[in-house]
Amino acid sequence: MLLDAFASKRVLLTGHTGFKGSWLAEWLLLLGAEVTGYSLPPPTQPSLFEQLGLEPRLHRHVLGDVRDLASLSRVMSEVKPEFVFHLAAQPLVRQSYLQPVETYTTNVVGTVNLLEAVRTAGIACTIVVATTDKCYENHGADRFYHEAEALGGHDPYSSSKACAELVVAAYRRSFFEKSGARPSGVAVATARAGNVLGGGDWATDRILPDCVRDLQKGRPIGVRNPHAIRPWQHVLESLSGYLVLANELAAAQKGLDSERLAALSGAFNFGPDLASHRPVRSVVEEALKHWPGSWTDHSSGTAPHEAHRLQLSITKAAERLGWKPVWGLEPTIEQTIKWYRQTAAAMTGSSAPPADGVAKLTREQIQNYLQSAKSAGLAWAV
Repeated sequence: MLLDAFASKRVLLTGHTGFKGSWLAEWLLLLGAEVTGYSLPPPTQPSLFEQLGLEPRLHRHVLGDVRDLASLSRVMSEVKPEFVFHLAAQPLVRQSYLQPVETYTTNVVGTVNLLEAVRTAGIACTIVVATTDKCYENHGADRFYHEAEALGGHDPYSSSKACAELVVAAYRRSFFEKSGARPSGVAVATARAGNVLGGGDWATDRILPDCVRDLQKGRPIGVRNPHAIRPWQHVLESLSGYLVLANELAAAQKGLDSERLAALSGAFNFGPDLASHRPVRSVVEEALKHWPGSWTDHSSGTAPHEAHRLQLSITKAAERLGWKPVWGLEPTIEQTIKWYRQTAAAMTGSSAPPADGVAKLTREQIQNYLQSAKSAGLAWAV
């Protein structure tokens, strides 16, 4: 189904040089899409974007800032995308305390600019804006947050993503719904994913990358919040949600199905099943099964606030999209640690593995995920 949906389609992907953006770019290329990426240079060194050798394989690779409306509008008008995936963001909670202005301008103004560029270009397209599970007003309650919950956010990152959700809703109601389900209209939805894991994430203050760095150096893993509970999922889980949502939106738009379009033009949670809502220490201990070592508790009473508990309801995605998670926590961590160990040369200061080898391993994991989805009877994976 996804192959038919994206083959030869023009896709604009913002944030394509980041961790999730690089995985999505690789998957879209595998599906035969014509991908234009728009982003700042890779945010880490090493970077998955460079390890995959993505630049020459994209239709276009544009270095640009989503805060630059003129530049983004120019690319939008030139590409005339049929699909837009907006992933460009400042994605780190702790970094948002250090750079709150950059966080808000990137995550809020960047989203405004993306939607304004679509509006002024006057093109028909389907848009998925990636936000986060942290956009909810989290009271730490032992319950699952669903899409109708109040938005909020204690820290600048979470708050900025809640603001981005409001921006998307306002643009939809003010500009895009006027077209109804006519082919000339714009369909837009937001995707709120849980904490993602996967090979090629080199950011600081992310649990598995931090584990890998410590293990590579033969030292105990320092864990800041061992008892914090998060909805852990492989990066491919959230990306499959983005792709399925975009495909269903586009189908409703093409079929002039206004009722279906209204049901899809909103927010969707993409999270794991209940068994994968686990404390941080469980993730670390599972990783140590595949890369032996030890860990120590680095909890600090002076650390910036981070929510202790966050659990997502994915009922809406299951009922309206036929989407559900495929890999539990154990296979997720197994696949992630396998990726890092097989590309270990990139972490030692020696010559990095060739890009075609990293891309081959990454595509194999995408194919393994798709096979698991097919085995689970998910129609979108056929």
